[in-house]
Amino acid sequence: MRRPFRAALAGIVATLVLFGAADLIARAFGPPAAPLLALGQTIIPLAPTGLVKPVIDLFGTNDKLFLIVTTGLGALVLGGLIGWLASHRLRLATALLCVAGLVPIIVILIRPESSVVDIIPTLIGLALGLAVFRLLMSFGMSRTENRTAPASEPSRRRFFIITGIIGTVGAAAMAAGQTVAALTLDAGAAVAKLVLPSPAKKAPPIPTSAHPDVKGLAPFVTDPKDFYRIDTALAPPVIDPEEWSLRIHGMVESEVTLTMDDLLDLPLDEHHLTLTCVSNPVGGDLVGNATWLGYPVRELLRRANPNKDADMVLSHSIDGFSASTPIEALTDGRDSLLAVGMNGSPLPPEHGFPARLVVPGLYGFVSATKWVTELEVTRFDEKTAYWTDRGWDAKAPILVASRVEVPKPLAKVPAGDVAVAGTAWAQRSGIKRVDVKLDDGEWTSAELGDEVNIDTWRQWKTGFSDVEAGLHTVTVRAIDQDGNVQTPERRKSIPNSATGHHHIQFSVE
Repeated sequence: MRRPFRAALAGIVATLVLFGAADLIARAFGPPAAPLLALGQTIIPLAPTGLVKPVIDLFGTNDKLFLIVTTGLGALVLGGLIGWLASHRLRLATALLCVAGLVPIIVILIRPESSVVDIIPTLIGLALGLAVFRLLMSFGMSRTENRTAPASEPSRRRFFIITGIIGTVGAAAMAAGQTVAALTLDAGAAVAKLVLPSPAKKAPPIPTSAHPDVKGLAPFVTDPKDFYRIDTALAPPVIDPEEWSLRIHGMVESEVTLTMDDLLDLPLDEHHLTLTCVSNPVGGDLVGNATWLGYPVRELLRRANPNKDADMVLSHSIDGFSASTPIEALTDGRDSLLAVGMNGSPLPPEHGFPARLVVPGLYGFVSATKWVTELEVTRFDEKTAYWTDRGWDAKAPILVASRVEVPKPLAKVPAGDVAVAGTAWAQRSGIKRVDVKLDDGEWTSAELGDEVNIDTWRQWKTGFSDVEAGLHTVTVRAIDQDGNVQTPERRKSIPNSATGHHHIQFSVE
């Protein structure tokens, strides 16, 4: 009988070679040809909400890396089980390995962004994986090998040496392959060079007084590389701006199709706007502020002339994502944009290049569609969106919120005066006041930075004098211009944002 452990190891190494070779060759084809990315992208919409939310809470913007690692480990475990079976039934195990290798090929073929040629890397990887499997199963795996014979030791040693070498080559190929390249993509690298026109309506300069001078406070404008990313695409789609178009259809008098040249020929507006993810925990960093360049969505919808009964625009992304946006949020005069620029440059790939939606006052899952290709005018009682089908609200207005950024949690600060600072936001209303308290003391009003507009966050600072040595807690709450006080009630983000007062602990020495 063939050795089960060696057989299982042969299956694992063969699987590693399959995916490693395919992933490396996929560098010449693009992300749609990478089998791990294709498998992971297929798993995302099938994952239950009860699993997705804890993963985002635990891993944040690293959720995609977690999914890829989990998918890869699952493939290796399956390869090991098939190898173990080969110690008893080699032909059946070989057939199963071939069938397992065909699964990512089928997944690639059914992906809308893929073409037939994208299966070539996986076909080559499968052929190499099968060859390695048969080689390792035949090398030192003879049925007549005597386990107790001294002569078997050199054979065993050669098997593990060869297996180790081949496994290392497979792992190196994976490390240099398309999946790692896609997941570590530099946010500043555009998919294609796109020259943006100067804005017809430029955003006003941000006064220095908007950003309190406190070390450790987040910049007022978030750098794209630090801007949060939560979406359903494992790798940013590669979209040629010359081939991109936006279709506006559904309950409209006239369908509208807009090319990138059409969009760039329009008078573009520039606005400072804050975006927030509904999955942001209390005090979390899934919120960012940027200067966006784009064209008002209300003007595009005016061209299509929506039916008076329509109350929702279902935006579609090239990766299959959709978002349900109340039509009034796109037509009521707020600065809702079909954006092409971020902080003076074209959108980075992971932030929606070449075009995305930016809608103030709504959480991103119902408004901030990246890689947008369609605006379908419809009704909430007729259509549902990606996250609505998974338990989140269909509309989701942003709630008043705030966080402490200075001191950092569990920071050690010298006794005496302690500086405290942070950020608050309440889009469509604006921040009126921020209150802070030390330990169980009274609420005191913080000094606010100047307001840039009601749709950007507002930063604040304060301080406490003669703070004694020991462990202390700082708590913050915000009040918007309509008088709404940030609730202390703790709740999870489903269906519409986590709530509660943010507090951090620090020690004075």
